[in-house]
This record gives sequence, C-alpha cells and structure tokens, in this order.
Amino acid sequence: MTSSLHYNLNLPDDLSSILEQDFWMLENVGPAMFSAVREPVKFAASTWVVIFSGKCKADINLVTYEIDGPTLVNIKSDQFLHPKDISDDFNSGVIVLSKRISESLFMFMKGSSLTAVVNRHPVVPIDPQLLPEFKKFFVDTANFLSDLSNPYGSQALLFHILLFIHKTGYKCYEPFANEVLSRQGRLSDQFLQLVLENFRKERFLEFYANQLQITPKHLSRTVKQQTGYTAVDWIERYVILEAKVLLKSSNLTIQQISDELNFPSQSFFGKYFKKLTGMSPKEFRNS
Repeated sequence: MTSSLHYNLNLPDDLSSILEQDFWMLENVGPAMFSAVREPVKFAASTWVVIFSGKCKADINLVTYEIDGPTLVNIKSDQFLHPKDISDDFNSGVIVLSKRISESLFMFMKGSSLTAVVNRHPVVPIDPQLLPEFKKFFVDTANFLSDLSNPYGSQALLFHILLFIHKTGYKCYEPFANEVLSRQGRLSDQFLQLVLENFRKERFLEFYANQLQITPKHLSRTVKQQTGYTAVDWIERYVILEAKVLLKSSNLTIQQISDELNFPSQSFFGKYFKKLTGMSPKEFRNS
C-alpha cells in the first residue's frame, strides 16, 4: 500500500487499488517529518493525527494549539496546518481519508451530534486508558489493508472506521457532548465557515454580513469578542495564508495566483500582500 504525506494531500483517482486510493496510513511519525514543514500546509483531504507521546505547538486554521500527547487531532479538507515547536519524543500515527471516504462517513454520521462536536474541537485529549485501543486500531488496520484479495475491501474499510469511531473514538469528545454555544458563539462559527468557503472570491465584510443577515458592525464586534480578531482580520488572514501556500508550493505565476484569489490586477494583489506581510509576493516566493 502506498503511504505518503505531502504538502498538498491530493489523492489520485486512477490507482488500481481502491484502498490505496481512499486511505493512507503512516505509523511512527516522529518530529523530523513535521519539523521539515516550515510553511503552512493546506490539506486537500481529511487527516487524523493520533499523537501518542510528546508535545508540539501548531496552528490549525489560524488558531494556535499547545498540544500534549496523547491527543487526537482532526484536520479537515481545505484547512491549514503549520507545525511549530515539536519535542524530540514526539511520536504519532497519521491517517488520510480521501474525499470519497470522508463523504461516505459523513453520510452515516450527518445526523449525529458527534459531528458538530468534532467540527468545533479539532484537538482533543485522549484518555491514557484509551491509548491501547488507538494503537490496536493502527495494528488491526494495517493487517486489514494487507488483505487485497477482499473484493469488498472499500466497504469493509468504511465500516471498520465507523466501528472504531462509535466504539472508542467518541469517548474523546464526551467532555464536550453537553456543550451549549451562545448565540454569539454560533454566529462566530457560521462566519468562520463562510470565510473558509468564500475567501478566495469575497474579501469584503458586507458580503458576509449579508449572508448572515446582520449589520457589518454587529458582525465585526461579535467576532472580535469571540475570537480576539475582527471579522476583517480573519478574511485577510485566510487570503494571505492561501497566497503564501500558493507562492511556496505551486508553480502558478503571480498573475495566476492573483486571478485565483479574485484580485482585479497583479499590481493590486502585490500591494495588498505587501501591506499585510511587509514584502512583495516575489520577495516572499524567493525568501
């Protein structure tokens, strides 16, 4: 089975094995791999990281987390990861789910309250008593994937994952099961989801306020109270982070990146980028 972790996790569609196509797993991932990632990584596939031991500091979708294993980390498709400080004793397992598997899981879990809790808490501690079950899941999955003679391998894999989630994984989220969000908290969550979906085309606050049917002033004040950043700050941070990822990890020209982010011209994009980063797109790409 092919196992890999890339700066952009784009799973190919033409592999002969459905299991290789839909599910990648790496075991015993130490600090070297994550330490090599010096710029933000944008994921094109849902990824779970089980941190068995060690500590790290990482930004996930522009929010900084201090992580002390054992911990379960969920990075959704189109989200950003920027690993920072990582201890020498860091050890983890990484699971990558293709869009097909992720959507199949969602179909089974879309009515579950667990889905909403997972979306709100990308980083949760693992009770040390559960750690043997997580390690066993990796061992069982490796053995399971080695049986390529099973003609129903993709279906069996799906139910294998679902069984683990509902037998063991859910326990990590039990402390948050009765969490009640304030109206302001829900509004802030809705805004951040809208930004994630639309920041490449929509950079102006009025668009998001209209979508949420509130005034721009009310939106900005609420988001600031809930997150510490204004609504405009969040939009700008997503745009700049996407620009940085494209400048560092793609072969697109600066003009093409400007077009991708819906700027009226390369010159306008350059001024916007320099205002917020202190350097031009070209200077950043060559840095």
